[in-house]
Amino acid sequence: MLDSLGIGELPDAAAYGDEGSNTLGNMARAVRLLVPALRSLGLDRLASLGPGSVPPRDEPRPRFAYGRMAEASPGKDSVTGHWEMMGIVLERPFPTFAAGFPPELIAEFERRIGRGTLGNVVASGTEIIDRLGADHLRTAKPIVYTSADSVFQIAAHEDVIPIAEQYRICEMAFDLVGRGLNVGRVIARPFVGAPGSFKRTSNRHDYALDPTGETLLDRLTAAGTPIVSIGKIHDLFAGRGTGRFLHTSSDAEGMDRLEEALADTPTGFIFANLVDFDTIYGHRNDLHGYAANLEQFDARLAQLLPKLLPSDLLVVTADHGNDPSTPSTDHSREYVPVMLSGAQVRSGTDIGTRSTFADLGQTLAEIFGVGPLAHGTSFLGDILVDHS
Repeated sequence: MLDSLGIGELPDAAAYGDEGSNTLGNMARAVRLLVPALRSLGLDRLASLGPGSVPPRDEPRPRFAYGRMAEASPGKDSVTGHWEMMGIVLERPFPTFAAGFPPELIAEFERRIGRGTLGNVVASGTEIIDRLGADHLRTAKPIVYTSADSVFQIAAHEDVIPIAEQYRICEMAFDLVGRGLNVGRVIARPFVGAPGSFKRTSNRHDYALDPTGETLLDRLTAAGTPIVSIGKIHDLFAGRGTGRFLHTSSDAEGMDRLEEALADTPTGFIFANLVDFDTIYGHRNDLHGYAANLEQFDARLAQLLPKLLPSDLLVVTADHGNDPSTPSTDHSREYVPVMLSGAQVRSGTDIGTRSTFADLGQTLAEIFGVGPLAHGTSFLGDILVDHS
């Protein structure tokens, strides 16, 4: 899961203020992308990537199928995207707070944690710690902020409020706004450093609602299928059905854990989220950094593809957009790519535009023999090699 690698605005993007958003396409127009492994899986058939490196002619191209998926659920946050991919299509979006949280809610939060707070505004995470970090150091009041997503975010310096206390504060916030108001996530956003050089750390922790329905992860768990969750997958599903989970501090470490899991998990489902695309580059409008990270992933993907066993299926996809070329630093309502590779894939198959992310979950459920799920249409029959 390349967190936030959207490939063009959805038909309803205007309702979200996302006209013109195209995370990959706008980036490719501004930067020459050297992503030969992703091109070999069909990414160049899903987006205009411009000139770039391609595999040598004598290098065998992996078997691949490709398409794009639209999000059927309302919203554009990570929880919604991941849940839909695992079989849950929401009828209503999680609540958002464009003017900050109600004063009475903040007052109750402050009462519960025994401290005042700073902020309570819609803001970029890096901007708000630059703006309020010095006040936080002086007052020891945590910084509360939100975004266009359904999130209650709490930033605090690790030397002022220790990590364990930050997590305790977030747990109290989750009880208040998650269980109380159905806010999608409470996120701990620890940072370090001094005024002018604050830096967020890898001790981020997401507190998400329990999935509102049965997911592919639930079905696999019930069937005894081994599951390995890498990155923030465990958090996004509130730990439900996520099996063995591995925390990561970077996308490079995420790829390390993925290669290790591929080697020590002979059968099962490995679900990895690479979050740096979103948190470090998309939310900071760092177009060149986003492009460089995509090229770094591509190099790791090139190393991974030859390690796939004949029975393996690799899926590369995303959960929403976050166009670093637009003024907004929020997620964007976009199509996402889906690229599949493996010895059993009928190469060059175009699965078209899928009407819901749940089609991927339904396909995986059929592969593992645990379907059908409540939502989605499997495209397994479209991509399999015909052995008849």
